[in-house]
Amino acid sequence: MKKKMITGILIALTAFAAPAARAAEKKGNKKMDKTEVVDLAGGCFWGMQEIFRAIPGVIHTEAGYTGGKVDHATYRNHEGHAETVQVVYDPTKISFEVLLRWYFRMHDPTTLNQQGNDMGASYRSAIFYHTEAQRKTAEAFKARLQTHGKFGKPIVTEIVKAGPWWKAEEEHQDYLQKHPHGYTCHWLRPESILGD
Repeated sequence: MKKKMITGILIALTAFAAPAARAAEKKGNKKMDKTEVVDLAGGCFWGMQEIFRAIPGVIHTEAGYTGGKVDHATYRNHEGHAETVQVVYDPTKISFEVLLRWYFRMHDPTTLNQQGNDMGASYRSAIFYHTEAQRKTAEAFKARLQTHGKFGKPIVTEIVKAGPWWKAEEEHQDYLQKHPHGYTCHWLRPESILGD
């Protein structure tokens, strides 16, 4: 009898909640119209996510894998993919170019397939753009950085159209929030490194 009563209550709650959930979803979609997404790689995603999450105008970050051909990539099986942070941002609060300024300060864009002690294609520098406007801005910014920046070596950052995205395992999400003294090879270089 109790089981039937609980089941009935759950069905009633579900019926009551469904219209509210659909309304919230529509409201959420309107909010998402004001955001943009870009996938940025530059070494281990732990350190990058920690810096991105604190930037004003960044709404959400997620660690994951992209840029390779392995479906349903995982930490143990992501050959060809780069460890990447998917950044959702509000372009009315932070422009894509300003976001790129943060990105190029948090990693070394001159080391091919390496950041600090981390070596391999997983740790390459890459911008996976979602829009043509992002592509143009990224290419112009990279060219300007190559000409006027102070990195001292050629910029090797790839600029590639975003493809399939595979979210990393939960243990890798917000890793440095969970482990404040955990491993990272990321820090912010001074603005002067950008050369303007």
